Amino acid sequence: MTFLSTPAGPVAPVFLQGFALGLGLIVAIGAQNAFVLRQGLRREHVAAVVLFCALADAALITAGVFGMARALGDRPQLARALALAGAAFLAWYGWKAFQRIRHVGSLQAAAGGGALSRRAALAQAAAFTLLNPHVYLDTVLLVGSLGAQQPAPLQGWFAAGASTASLAWFSLLGVGARWLAPWFARPTAWRVLDGLIGVTMGVLAVVMARHAWSGI
Repeated sequence: MTFLSTPAGPVAPVFLQGFALGLGLIVAIGAQNAFVLRQGLRREHVAAVVLFCALADAALITAGVFGMARALGDRPQLARALALAGAAFLAWYGWKAFQRIRHVGSLQAAAGGGALSRRAALAQAAAFTLLNPHVYLDTVLLVGSLGAQQPAPLQGWFAAGASTASLAWFSLLGVGARWLAPWFARPTAWRVLDGLIGVTMGVLAVVMARHAWSGI
């Protein structure tokens, strides 16, 4: 990817920025992650569940980035305001990640319950994904508004980076469930992850704030 570039600049930094943002937002203790981990542990429809969750995120991210780009295209002041608001949110999110280190939990996949049909598994995946209001805040509004700040030729690469993060994380949860489940049950593991998330979000907040202020 290092040799790819567009007239607006190199692709790799934008792709990696989208990837880091997407990964930082999706790696958290939550019902959707627990469900994917459960399916992985039970070896039930893992590929279908992982693919659905990843594609749903990719669709929301793409709609957010390009929808926000069109909405903000002729409103530079609003774009800067959203970029600064996004930077503030990332800083807050990073601070919350550091706070969680002191009150960390664990990700437990329920072992009970009967086997699910493919349709039932996908229905539950859809519910955990699309009925969660935070998914729209994260993918459509936050990732969308930050992706819209990129030059037009690079917006697709930002969306691709964030979407790849979702695919990588859900694949890791589903395919590596038997190895990861004991690890995710340890509070120390989540302390490490939250520390990395805090640092990543802090760096991204600085980058986005500098980008917004440079346009003023």
